[in-house]
Amino acid sequence: MTETPQENTASHDPKRPSKLLEFMSTGWADRPRPRTGAQEASPLRAERRARLAAQFPGEVLVVPSGGHKVRANDTDFRFRPGSDFTWLVGSKEPDAVLVIDAKGEGTLYQAPAWTRETPAFFTDRHGEFWVGPRPSLDDVAIELAVPTRPLEEIEKLRGTKARVLQGYDGKAAELFETAEDADQELARWLGEARLIKDEWEVAQLQAAVDATIKGFEDVARELPRAVETSERWAEGVFGLRARVEGNDVGYGSICAAGAHACVLHWTDNDGPVREGELILLDMGVEGHELYTADITRTLPVGGSWTPRQREVYDLVYRSQEAALAECRPGNPFLAPHDAAMKVLAEGLEALGIVASAEEVLAVDDKRYSRWTIHGVSHMLGLDVHDCAAARDELYREGTLQPGHVLTIEPGLYFQPDDLLVPEDLRGTGIRIEDDVLITDDGHRNLSAALPRDPDGVERWMAALAESTQQR
Repeated sequence: MTETPQENTASHDPKRPSKLLEFMSTGWADRPRPRTGAQEASPLRAERRARLAAQFPGEVLVVPSGGHKVRANDTDFRFRPGSDFTWLVGSKEPDAVLVIDAKGEGTLYQAPAWTRETPAFFTDRHGEFWVGPRPSLDDVAIELAVPTRPLEEIEKLRGTKARVLQGYDGKAAELFETAEDADQELARWLGEARLIKDEWEVAQLQAAVDATIKGFEDVARELPRAVETSERWAEGVFGLRARVEGNDVGYGSICAAGAHACVLHWTDNDGPVREGELILLDMGVEGHELYTADITRTLPVGGSWTPRQREVYDLVYRSQEAALAECRPGNPFLAPHDAAMKVLAEGLEALGIVASAEEVLAVDDKRYSRWTIHGVSHMLGLDVHDCAAARDELYREGTLQPGHVLTIEPGLYFQPDDLLVPEDLRGTGIRIEDDVLITDDGHRNLSAALPRDPDGVERWMAALAESTQQR
């Protein structure tokens, strides 16, 4: 028997004789394809594509979804399309490419449904036997309200001059004649266009926030199990909620107990959780439409603050209150940050850590930053750090506008080896973070349902513990 070599197979896959390949291509009934009908957001995405085409009239614009990323050897991470592609199209298929032609008309190039007339549907590791059926391109066109073509036909555009969103699909990008400055201008426009969220986007973010709050409740109920095991228990509990209520976690969950809370992006989550200490939980559910929440609460593991813990927590809480008070249209984006830093610097003076708040707040000083480290806000949306390609004058140095969604997340971090901090505060890290929508007359805290004042946190934890005991 002869053997037919196959692509997209693994070294441990069995050999498949030609007689088997022929046999597998016959005897199949028509299989219904997944159909969902037109998506609610399809008209919104069509309008976004029209805005993009109008911004670059007469030009070809290329926005890929991206492809699978290798986790190890022949295993990949779960696929998640690029955020700009999602904003414009909504397909969740890998290796898809949106092309807007010189007439301003968009076409989605995407792999078609596998046919069972060839054996690839069961030999190829991206075939239906391995990953499930794909929707037909006709159904995709209805669902997403965009014309579709088989992915292989994008080869017909080879050599076309275009602006390409770089960094997602090298194979697609090399098909086109591009210029770096032009490509960067495309990325910048997309980042800036996404700064203002429409009502549908705000609803997606609110849903992600609501699911995240449920996840925080899950973790708070399970803290005794985390004490018995490790930070991993908290991470795992939240991850379950993220997969049940949404697509996944929006970023690597930070479940930092004790001194690990002083590590801003502690994602190892493998340390002990101890009674009497604090645990900093920075977590967010990414919803089914890929918008993510980003919330932080610092909790006393046993449910009650020690006097010293509460003193520092109250300082961070008051700084967040000052930042929230500055969340209104027309204010500088940095106004919440500046308000929070003033409160924190004054608190550091009261704690005896700095001699003069006024002195360290000076723009040519800022020594208070040793203990505050990061900015108070970043934009939030399809990315946890959203709209990163936007120009500073429209983002960091710009003004708040209705439709902006941003985090408000001051923190204090007293490293365990910091000799400038009172010994009993070393190893204490506290952050409080909420997701805030700028409205016409101020702001709305999307995550306000999750308690953050010190008394409210204790009551919330006590109620969760009681409800758990009654189960």
